[in-house]
Amino acid sequence: MNKISIIIPILNEAETIEHLLNHVLENASKKTIAELIIVDGGSIDGSQKIVRSFFQKNSNLSFQQKFCFIECSKGRALQMNTGSEIATGTILYFLHADSFPPKNFDQYIINEVEKGHLAGCFRLQFSHNHWWLRLASWLTQFHWRACRGGDQSQFITKKLFDEIGGFDENYAIYEDNILINELYKRKQFKVINKKLITSARRYETHGIWTLQYHFWAIYVKKWFGASAEELHNYYLKYIA
Repeated sequence: MNKISIIIPILNEAETIEHLLNHVLENASKKTIAELIIVDGGSIDGSQKIVRSFFQKNSNLSFQQKFCFIECSKGRALQMNTGSEIATGTILYFLHADSFPPKNFDQYIINEVEKGHLAGCFRLQFSHNHWWLRLASWLTQFHWRACRGGDQSQFITKKLFDEIGGFDENYAIYEDNILINELYKRKQFKVINKKLITSARRYETHGIWTLQYHFWAIYVKKWFGASAEELHNYYLKYIA
């Protein structure tokens, strides 16, 4: 039977991580989850303590042995690859710490894999009512590659993930899109038409149009051949 390894990379996510962990447990079946893997990249805000405390409080659950907390160097690609190395599930599900998948997300993913769709994501809805973010959310239901991003989460069979070589660790940002591009080349990407709710906190911090401009700039720079280092430097200057 297919089982899912949920891999969540974190870095200073004390504000959201416990909420997400509760959400995951409440919206998936214990029978379908191989393990829940948290990979910390060096948090200094108490995230590590929150995760360990959560695992301890829930140690009476029937899949308590499937809670895994590991640490590695900072870098989301590295963190997700590190989590995948210890994953035992046939399906990997990479989830951001501020993104909340729909109820029964595990079964939706397994259903698609059993239909032959070996990778994909959910459509997205931002936690903000601005018209642009509502439009951007609506567009994610379509298969267009320009509408893809890591916030929508990523499921992929472990076999296919290993064949591709995992996330490209040269990319400190944009690593999700690099993997997604490889999946589109293989015609292996399915958008599940169920809403995942993701935080609009960065838009709220930077301003919606300002942040959107910078995201578009990164996309265009990559299109014209910018290196991983150039993209990261732009990100550090204008977004981080």
